[in-house]
Amino acid sequence: MMHEDSWEAVKQAAEKNRHELVLSGASVSNLIAKSGLDKNLFNLHNLNYLSITHTCLQEVPDEIEKLTNLATLVLHSNEITALPSALAKLTKLKVLDCSRNKLVSIPAELGSHPNLSTINLASNLLRNVPSYSSCVKLSILEVSNNQLETFPDVCYSELSHLSEIYANGNRITQIPVTINQLQGLKILNLADNSISVVPNELADCSKLKEVYLKGNQLSDRRLIKLINQCSTKQILDYVKLHCPRSELSTSEVNTSKKGKKNHKTSESENVVETLSHKLKVLKVVDDTPVIKVTEDVKNIRPYIAACIVNNLSFTEESFKKFIQLQTKLHEGICEKRNAATIATHDLKLIVSGDLTYTAKLPTELEIQPLMHNKTYTGMELFQKLQTEAENLRKEKKRNVYSGIHKYLYLLEGKSLFPCLLDNSQQVISFPPITNSDVTKMSLSTQAMLVEVTSNISYTICRNVLDRFLKELLVLGLTDSTKPTDSDSKCNSLLVQQVKIVDIQGNLKLVYPSRADLNFSEQVIAISRE
Repeated sequence: MMHEDSWEAVKQAAEKNRHELVLSGASVSNLIAKSGLDKNLFNLHNLNYLSITHTCLQEVPDEIEKLTNLATLVLHSNEITALPSALAKLTKLKVLDCSRNKLVSIPAELGSHPNLSTINLASNLLRNVPSYSSCVKLSILEVSNNQLETFPDVCYSELSHLSEIYANGNRITQIPVTINQLQGLKILNLADNSISVVPNELADCSKLKEVYLKGNQLSDRRLIKLINQCSTKQILDYVKLHCPRSELSTSEVNTSKKGKKNHKTSESENVVETLSHKLKVLKVVDDTPVIKVTEDVKNIRPYIAACIVNNLSFTEESFKKFIQLQTKLHEGICEKRNAATIATHDLKLIVSGDLTYTAKLPTELEIQPLMHNKTYTGMELFQKLQTEAENLRKEKKRNVYSGIHKYLYLLEGKSLFPCLLDNSQQVISFPPITNSDVTKMSLSTQAMLVEVTSNISYTICRNVLDRFLKELLVLGLTDSTKPTDSDSKCNSLLVQQVKIVDIQGNLKLVYPSRADLNFSEQVIAISRE
């Protein structure tokens, strides 16, 4: 039961049996400074998503272990100096984001967590992190901009899901030769460290598509030149031919490869025989819109990725399934829009030119929401949806909201609202709530801009887009010339890359890159320009 002095947001979450709670900004920070976190928060046993950001919070109470259903814990941009070992007792926890704090240590118990898949500890004061040898579901490790002197202890074959490591901006001096144990590794960022030699073993990571090594003290001058000018493939080819290899790993690799050559050939033959669906990626061209990200959105919802899907052709049935797909992904991989939000637009209805991802005051943001013929300010729309939600709750006599009403809490307490503007400065997207009716998709849409935003990471945006494109392709939702029975046809998809840059034009992301769309299934063939 909630006490009378409980924070209003916590009280509302309890009364409405919410599964998500977002606490952020100056008002929350003032409450924490006055009396610490509201202890009633830890009685919300049904929470599966908790976000506390941009506050003066310095410690996480041990009572956090009471939130046994928590799957996502976001604690970035606070002043936390240490985490409790009680976090390891949250056995359902999958995503932990403690970036941009003042952490000096991490509980060793987190290294053997059974379900953690994403760990973000970027921009802290860490000199070391625990061994993650038993964290077998770990997929993404982000420890950039700390004070690490050694590479994270993750080089184990058991960590087969580990695909992305970001350890740039540290003091790391060596890449372990056991890096070749990580056969699922796709992205490795070790820029701006103190590495002098790149081991030959790095080239054994067969799925590695992106390597960042700029800003190190490498002794090989030719390799420095390649790193500054060439692609990851060229860098890895050079590493394989010219970089030193330890005697131990050489003998191990030679032994492990015996008898596997023929096996590899037969596998590739099987792949060719079973491939059916085809996805082609087109490079960015001069007239491809670029999305510019401003500083205003940095502390609100900073991450965005996008691409263009061409040659669409919908039927009434496939368009209905297309809409249902977005709903399914919002409930699933997007974690009820807590992790990310998808928005799709008819490209021909967007004013040509570059787009801007920014944040505006709720009273200044103006949008014609999807399925509306009237323009609202962000504040007007928020209040309108709040009223609708409350009326619906009373009418249905239940505490569960439906539709976009159930996402309103994601904007509570925000001083600015995120938005995507076209080249005429018209708002075409207001994540995570809605996009504009002006650019809405229809049966006649032939080219689509799809954008995914997140308050957690670029990786989540990219993973959601991967899943979205895969579902479009396999379900055959984009081609009206064939039936929508995926078993009876070979589908194709044509995707154009889109760049994300900062306001000065510096590249932040391009999607899909070579690290994206690497599906394990053998029913999809990817070709790239």
